Amino acid sequence: MDIRYSVNQRDFKRYTTEEIANEFLIESLYAPDTVKAVYTHIDRMVTLGCMPVAETVPLDKGIDCMKAFGTEFMLERREIGIFNLGGEGSVEADGGTFSLSFQDCLYITRGTRNVSFKSADPGTPAKFYMVSAPAHKSCKTTFLKMEDAKKVPLGANETSNKRVINQFIHPDVLETCQLSMGLTQLESGSVWNTMPPHTHERRMEIYTYFNLPDDHAVFHMMGEGQQTRHILVRNEQAVISPSWSIHSGCGTSNYSFIWAMGGENQTFTDMDAIPINELR
Repeated sequence: MDIRYSVNQRDFKRYTTEEIANEFLIESLYAPDTVKAVYTHIDRMVTLGCMPVAETVPLDKGIDCMKAFGTEFMLERREIGIFNLGGEGSVEADGGTFSLSFQDCLYITRGTRNVSFKSADPGTPAKFYMVSAPAHKSCKTTFLKMEDAKKVPLGANETSNKRVINQFIHPDVLETCQLSMGLTQLESGSVWNTMPPHTHERRMEIYTYFNLPDDHAVFHMMGEGQQTRHILVRNEQAVISPSWSIHSGCGTSNYSFIWAMGGENQTFTDMDAIPINELR
């Protein structure tokens, strides 16, 4: 497990391009029959990826839960959201089996002991993208397809940001302890997301970009509104965003991304907008 420690906005102003990427960019999440995990001390969130090929892979494969979390199993005091970004696959959670196609979502509640992943076809393996947050209460494990998500259209062709926010793990769709996740799709010809930008001091956020051609990239903006920087992000890479940082991106092509949040509240509109003319 890769462990990242918190970074404050004062030190961040002095970081080089390489240092910013080392702290916030998650470059590789998928390897055959492996669970890759990045633990950030920002709200103690964990970002994981699993690509089962020849094996059924348990969630905690290669993770020392007692050392990492002080618990016997990973979800003893955590909840987790899962999206499939690859071929057909399945997730087993304490005896229940859920089949996930591309862009399907599964929320698994705190206290679920045994979780494992399997691909239907090793030739086109599933890619399970996951974010886990600490949880103080148990809710209901829930499977969600795209049609189950709440749709929020935003943007316009004129501003190159026409998109649909699909709210999956969200208070308007299902109850969780603190985790929120969704999937935003940009239309062809649109390249900007979350512009004008915002911060939300009461929760952090993680973006993972996908549906991006291999020869394209997203310039992900971060930093304080008057001290902006960027990270170059490629397909199936993720970015950790502290509460004090904006999180916005501009791609060389349209793309999709999954956002995940954890913090003190789940009010989606509880944010501090920054007008474009005030950005620096």
